[in-house]
Amino acid sequence: MTLVSHSLDVIQRLQSPTGAYPASPTFSAYRGYSWLRDGAFIAEGVSRHGDAAGADAFHTWCARVIGDRAGQVDSLVSRAGRGEPVSPAEMLPTRFTLDGVDGDVDWWDFQLDGYGTWLWALREHSFRHGRAVSGVEKGVRTAARYLTSFWDMPCYDWWEEHVEQRHVATLGAVHAGLRAAVALGVLSGAESEAAGRAVEGIAALVAAEGISGATSATASSTAVSNAGPSGLAASGAGASGAGAAKSGYLTKWLGSEAVDASLLACVEPFGLYAADHPVGAATVAEVERQLAVDGGVYRYLADTFYGGGRWVLLAGFLGWNHARAGRRAEAQRYLDWMAAQATPEGDLPEQVSDRLLAPDRLQEWLDRWGTVATPLLWSHGMYLILADELNKLDQLDEQSGLDEQGVRA
Repeated sequence: MTLVSHSLDVIQRLQSPTGAYPASPTFSAYRGYSWLRDGAFIAEGVSRHGDAAGADAFHTWCARVIGDRAGQVDSLVSRAGRGEPVSPAEMLPTRFTLDGVDGDVDWWDFQLDGYGTWLWALREHSFRHGRAVSGVEKGVRTAARYLTSFWDMPCYDWWEEHVEQRHVATLGAVHAGLRAAVALGVLSGAESEAAGRAVEGIAALVAAEGISGATSATASSTAVSNAGPSGLAASGAGASGAGAAKSGYLTKWLGSEAVDASLLACVEPFGLYAADHPVGAATVAEVERQLAVDGGVYRYLADTFYGGGRWVLLAGFLGWNHARAGRRAEAQRYLDWMAAQATPEGDLPEQVSDRLLAPDRLQEWLDRWGTVATPLLWSHGMYLILADELNKLDQLDEQSGLDEQGVRA
């Protein structure tokens, strides 16, 4: 069985009857929970490989879980509109039990990126298969209202850290999600206009404060320029055609100079900056320069979680960016490294511990939560995505060869 086949089997076999994808079936801290962010990329992977029904079930589950919290979102939005403080503890959670209820274990829950990532993945899946997923309208509208109202609040990042910061990867996910919500065609005119204003606000804020060496004079041309109430670009709508642009790279959070591998998603797949835009190209290059070692990718240089190992899924993101830029050899190298980390049974872990950034911090996590999460379904989802990207490059090459033969004939 190939690793593509095994990845599909693992994901399909472990998907809950409710439609939720468990993050990892046995890892103590993740068992029994589904993250919107992880699940969205898992669903994207299986959707690309023909499991439309599985992806449908996940998106339907998300829409129900989020739509069931419409009253909570309405209350939060109303309170914020009256100028009342809203604390992170009152916001929607980042993970849910497989039945779709809030967990009873304390977690670093206020993470906005998952809601944006779900909207992005739903749009990708719907457009790929040429049909809408039924019953998602309330969930889409609820998620869009939540993000439109609270996109500029500090929250935890992908790694459930630094709730005091506004993270550029989070802003990129929200930016993509709101564009997707408009493209899905279920928002009202007023909701679409509000989403458009948020998209423009995010792009301007990142341009001003989220690029290395950022100054107040930074041109907002780095924003996605076609964001407006009449319709937003659904994906890949980076500002490659905008005017004068900075050559800096995106930063871990606003006002920082550090990089984080999650920033790769701001280029591919979220399109906050296109791969051929100077900022997009610089971001991918800087992440690779600082965080990639022999095919594996660290989260960030100060990482101490399980000693700070190289993450399988992040190799998938870096490979995805190379593939979309047409750099086949580089993309293949990351796919090969991902495959090499599989257990004898074919399961992919969250991270590997052979070249740790902080080896003295490994044992405390082993004592706390046990061995590294294996399998991590997000790692399998990213393997499926990158394998599909390379397959598309193969198809383009084959078509190019046929075209050349036709010309010569």
